[in-house]
Amino acid sequence: MQVELDGQEIRGNYQLSPEQISNGVIIGLGRAVLLCLHWLTFLPKDNAIDGLIGVSSCIQKVRDQIFQIAPTDHGVLVLGETGTGKEVVARAIHSLSLRKDKSLVSVNMAALNEDLAAADLFGAAKGAYTGAQSTRNGFFQEAEGATLFLDEIGNAPPNTQPMLLRVLETGDYRPLGATKDLSTSARIIAATDQDLYGGAFNPALLRRLESFVINLPPLRSRREDIGVLIIHLMQSASLANITDKNLSFTLLTQFATYDWPGNVRQLRNVLKSALLGMANDEPASFSSLIGSPLKQKIYVRELTTIQPVTPSSIPVRHEKPTRKKLNELTEEDVLTALEENDWNIQSAAQALEISRPSMYKLIEANKHIRRVEKIPHDEIYKTWHAANNNIEQCASLLKTPAEALRRYMRGLGINVQADPIA
Repeated sequence: MQVELDGQEIRGNYQLSPEQISNGVIIGLGRAVLLCLHWLTFLPKDNAIDGLIGVSSCIQKVRDQIFQIAPTDHGVLVLGETGTGKEVVARAIHSLSLRKDKSLVSVNMAALNEDLAAADLFGAAKGAYTGAQSTRNGFFQEAEGATLFLDEIGNAPPNTQPMLLRVLETGDYRPLGATKDLSTSARIIAATDQDLYGGAFNPALLRRLESFVINLPPLRSRREDIGVLIIHLMQSASLANITDKNLSFTLLTQFATYDWPGNVRQLRNVLKSALLGMANDEPASFSSLIGSPLKQKIYVRELTTIQPVTPSSIPVRHEKPTRKKLNELTEEDVLTALEENDWNIQSAAQALEISRPSMYKLIEANKHIRRVEKIPHDEIYKTWHAANNNIEQCASLLKTPAEALRRYMRGLGINVQADPIA
């Protein structure tokens, strides 16, 4: 039987490196079966969300985050490359929230006119600017009691960023030319494909937006989902009327091994072009479907380098990452360790291979981690109920260690289970 790795025929025994498996290795069997060999961090689970298709661990984590945050009123920042589904995530959060019966108001921040952006967002009084012949409501007022999706937040006009910071901090804003403030109860979901940390974006606004961040993985990092996505797209309404749906083994292999810089959106468009071409008896080559051969060379990953197994070969094992020194640990390292260990200090310290006292010092110095005694009581009560009385979820939403939160809540008279054994 013919065996292929990433479209390359092989013979004999071969071994793959952990890095190659992390990238997803496409195995072809007998020019009839395609498999994707990859790592899993946990088994598939039943956490389906419309529009977020996939079996990979990373997309399952995204769905878990949506289920976790949706019932709350917390703001969300969605980060991801173009075409990864940021608006799909925003709509999913809204549809699973208590505001689902109201509209999701979407604003493309990149499309706002800089001179009128403040009026578009916050409204304007009569005569506030030339042409303002009557009072004008803004997007915040339109989204009152609902959800406001600020897409392309990285392109927010600089003059509106301090205004957005104020409304996020206080819930108050002032329409252009008005004499008094208005209050809003709109829930904010923001999204961008830009690096907000390395540019001119308002750092204080960024800190407010990143209270809960969902990172959408690019399609190339979840190659095991490509086949599932193709089946889903071929059954979707936009492609259901195309009668010829027999994709060749070679074309499917090329779909599976391509890096998809435009992510799911590009996959959908290329698949549609391929199916339409076949339905019209005009099948196209994969290189013509994705663009010029030059683009193909840029974006198609190199074929897997495979090595024959010899008697002296050493079995492939995961190599433990080099431990960082204490002074090399960043605030993001500390946050990640806490998040991945349910905000348990001892477990996070063990994950970072540092002592518990050192972990306390890093937490104290981390400006993103909140001291529980400084969190308003009403916010604790509200978040506790939103987290369905789950202390780990509550700690994650509040960005404070679970042990301290548990003790503090018991002091407030909230019935919380006893501290776990450290």
